[in-house]
Amino acid sequence: MSSNASAYNGEPLPAVRQHRTEGNTVGSLSGRQRSIIIGSLLGDGAMRCKDNALLEINHAFEQKFYVDWKYQQLANLVTTPPKARKGNGARIAYRFTTRSLPELTPFYKWFYSGEHKVVPGDLVLDPLSLAVWFMDDGCKSHRALYLNTQKFDLDSQRRLIKFLGDQWGVKATLNRDKQYLRIRIAVESVLRFKTIVAPHILPQFQYKFPS
Repeated sequence: MSSNASAYNGEPLPAVRQHRTEGNTVGSLSGRQRSIIIGSLLGDGAMRCKDNALLEINHAFEQKFYVDWKYQQLANLVTTPPKARKGNGARIAYRFTTRSLPELTPFYKWFYSGEHKVVPGDLVLDPLSLAVWFMDDGCKSHRALYLNTQKFDLDSQRRLIKFLGDQWGVKATLNRDKQYLRIRIAVESVLRFKTIVAPHILPQFQYKFPS
């Protein structure tokens, strides 16, 4: 997939450089909501689009507290509160979807190429979006941190590594996980990364950091 696979013409892109001010409201989405949506799309969030796009938040039932937190942040975009749902095998998921909204459609066009999620080439990562991404997909192994980006193509993963380095001074590399690749945050950057995201990490996710 080419490096500009996520580019599109038409509607303006979400105002990523405006979402640093979490209380700022642009259209019907606040800056905080934009950051949470971006972090979720880097993580486990998924979108579908017909006339307008919707966002689906879906985690294991054991993370009900986290889904409820996301719902509280996005409640004005949602009609039906989160519900438990039987998944594959014995897995019980806990999920909600937003309404299909024109305010969400640019995110879909920005993050999707066909049916596949990609990482936009002009993405700006703020501390809240980084924290949500980490709460979704982060884990630790010994003294290093990992972001489980296996679902993204190679170009997208390289782009994320560049953003972490250029925007935040966080060193990261690709790490092989069986037949897939994921992002490994270097040991020397773990403290820096933790300092950036710590104000937004829910207490229940502190275990993801090395002690």
